[in-house]
Amino acid sequence: MSEEALEKAKEMIPAEVRMFSGCRDEQTSADVSNVASFALPDPAGRSGGACTSAMLNILYADEKKTEVDYTYQEVLMKMREQLAEKEYEQVPQLSSSRPMSIQETFDLVPSDCPGTKRAVLVGINYVGSSAELAGCHNDVNNMVKYIKDVHGFEDENIVLLMDDGENINPTKDNITAAWVKLVSEVEEGDAVFVHYSGHGCKVEDDNGDEEDGFDETLVPVDYETEGFIRDDDIFKTLVGPLPAGSTMTAVMDCCHSGTVLDLPYVFTASEGNEEMEFQEDFNFQHLGKLHGVFSAIAGNLLEHFGGKISNLFG
Repeated sequence: MSEEALEKAKEMIPAEVRMFSGCRDEQTSADVSNVASFALPDPAGRSGGACTSAMLNILYADEKKTEVDYTYQEVLMKMREQLAEKEYEQVPQLSSSRPMSIQETFDLVPSDCPGTKRAVLVGINYVGSSAELAGCHNDVNNMVKYIKDVHGFEDENIVLLMDDGENINPTKDNITAAWVKLVSEVEEGDAVFVHYSGHGCKVEDDNGDEEDGFDETLVPVDYETEGFIRDDDIFKTLVGPLPAGSTMTAVMDCCHSGTVLDLPYVFTASEGNEEMEFQEDFNFQHLGKLHGVFSAIAGNLLEHFGGKISNLFG
């Protein structure tokens, strides 16, 4: 883990970003048919995402903060154990924009956060479609309770996108607009939480930057007409533009999510794995190109989505 790599990471990703992903890039995730098996509240049905359900069972079972101060390693390994007990094969990961000790005590946001805590949560059940899921709305509802109760997030700083007929519809444009608005408001000292529960997939890489030949993507509710949200677009819109001195924690509960935020340091919850590792084949050259792109288009993004942001968020 070289100083040169660290300096490049700081240059390309000014904020401290951490992501919990439900599985490795090559793996699929799953719905849990009965969240009661994870001792979770059941706000709107019987299902939930396996990653979110396992995480909240460890940190917020029975809607109560755990009295144990788990480390990041313990949270990930306990998630792996719970998933294995339920016969789910996916392997949770923690990735980061900076090297970090996984022996640190887990905290969703810095305990001494001096700024505003902001959150955008997306849950897509693809209601009425052939791709319908059952648990993604529950994931969002459960996670909102957790971040408000345990971490002090306030309603006015939480944006929800769900295809439930009540919240903002999670179309490709609406998800992107929510992220653009979020990033435009974040200042040094702020803490951000981003959650996505829905389908994820892999599509053929269209610019040659992916070693395996595929881009990881999120799947908006209107994917059939508008397409997917590629990892490059997530980086340009959400990750790269965050200012230095801010922090973001993301939970991506979807298939093929291991590197969907393009972060260089990774801990995989596997037996015998004791530390976060720098990915030696990490493509900083590609991030450099994206960095130049989002710097150039930041104003255009705000201009493009300005009307939509006003209509959606007031």
